[in-house]
Amino acid sequence: MEMFTTAISNVFNPMCLFLIWGGTMLGIVFGSIPGLSATMAVVLFLPLTFGMEPTMGLALLVGLYMGGISGGLISAILLKIPGTPSSISTVFDGGPMAERGEAGRALGVGILASGIGSLIGIVALIFISPLLAKVCLLFGATEYFAVAVFSLTIIAALSGKDMLKGLLAGLFGLALSMVGMAPVDAMSRFTFGNYQLLSGFDITVLLIGVFAVTDIVQAGINRKHLADGFEKKTYHLKGYGLSMKEFITQIPNFIISSVIGIVIGILPGIGGSTGGLLAYTAEKSRSKHPEKFGTGIIDGVIASETANNAVIGGSMVPLLCMGIPGNTVAAIFLGGLLVHGISPGPLIFQNSGEYVYGIYLALIVSTIFMVIFERLGLPIFTKLLDIPKHILLPIIMVMCCVGAFSSDSRAFDVICVLAFAMIGLLFKTFKLPSTPLIIGFILGPMFEENLRRALMASHGDWTTFVTHPISCVFLVVAVVFCTVTVRKNLKEKRAAEAKGEVFDTAEEEG
Repeated sequence: MEMFTTAISNVFNPMCLFLIWGGTMLGIVFGSIPGLSATMAVVLFLPLTFGMEPTMGLALLVGLYMGGISGGLISAILLKIPGTPSSISTVFDGGPMAERGEAGRALGVGILASGIGSLIGIVALIFISPLLAKVCLLFGATEYFAVAVFSLTIIAALSGKDMLKGLLAGLFGLALSMVGMAPVDAMSRFTFGNYQLLSGFDITVLLIGVFAVTDIVQAGINRKHLADGFEKKTYHLKGYGLSMKEFITQIPNFIISSVIGIVIGILPGIGGSTGGLLAYTAEKSRSKHPEKFGTGIIDGVIASETANNAVIGGSMVPLLCMGIPGNTVAAIFLGGLLVHGISPGPLIFQNSGEYVYGIYLALIVSTIFMVIFERLGLPIFTKLLDIPKHILLPIIMVMCCVGAFSSDSRAFDVICVLAFAMIGLLFKTFKLPSTPLIIGFILGPMFEENLRRALMASHGDWTTFVTHPISCVFLVVAVVFCTVTVRKNLKEKRAAEAKGEVFDTAEEEG
């Protein structure tokens, strides 16, 4: 109770409320501009939180996260371009609604759905996290190693047809995490005589390079597309565009989409875009009029926005209880926790309870701010879509370099940002997913340290990973995920080949 009281006094401090408000507003701006994202917003402002009191720094990141995910619906509806990957499925029905003059209604419904999805996700976070933390107290080095393997494997398994690419990206991130001093015996590795590499790579530098700078460089390469004109839709909106009767009929949609978003958030490395697409598909399959989806109905907008915002609460569950980020933004948030000396894990509620409750309260306050100010600020946010990219992107590039330098006050980190940006471009060129790279980098120390500790405790006996029940379960599930995915991919490949042969035969006969 004392920790909760402390959290209330910290969060409802005027300065902390201002930071939540400012973070939410800036997050909406980043989310609403195509090419920017919640990930970029959190990455850019993470260095600014280093000197703040923990609750205030985390509150700012929470606001950026919440606003960034929701803000993507603005451009998704008005421009038919998702501002963030999470808003991809919002385009399917939000865009057609805007084209026939219902942009205001689509925006209002999307904002309301974002708020409801966020609140349901937060409630799930509050109730699931303590239970999961108690279970995690049973975990030792063997179990944490199995969890790390499971997390890396599920990333690859859920990469669909690109399972091999997802696995390669995760392993590359794992290799990057091993640069520098070893965690157990402090031996230097992969430094090639460069003393700057003894401390390894900073997670902030990696994130800025792979996500922010890569997108800026890619936009510069495709500069012709920056000048493409988009026919922006005007809008008129009264309230949130949803009557009470319509709201009641949509309650099952809200609940089902929220559950899907929460589950997707808990699973490592998937993200809001998958949650939105799955919720959209689920709502379409259970609808009495599935043919209307894609033509502009509120059901699709509600499913997408509810799910991708519920992912926020879901992604925080494994982050706080096990130190495993559910998605890329959660991985950055993990960096913010570590910077402020907060160690995620089963004991986080005992050791840093006031900060956990502070995160809960900041999420709730940020959601309220998001719903109110996103609605009131629509005229302003839509104007920001007109900012020329040749003005906006150089400013962001400077902020990226300043953020990289401020992490450790080293010019070497700025060079690393550019190097990681080139790696990010290579990943995009060869269509390698970057999220497994980040998750692999985050999980690398956990993977290696617990592997070595488990083997030391068992005197080199590898069977320890299958003789411990919890460890064995995680490893078996990892193998099942991979096996099912491989079989599914092979089946789809054979079906595609058979279809191609039939098509070729028909052409020959024709």
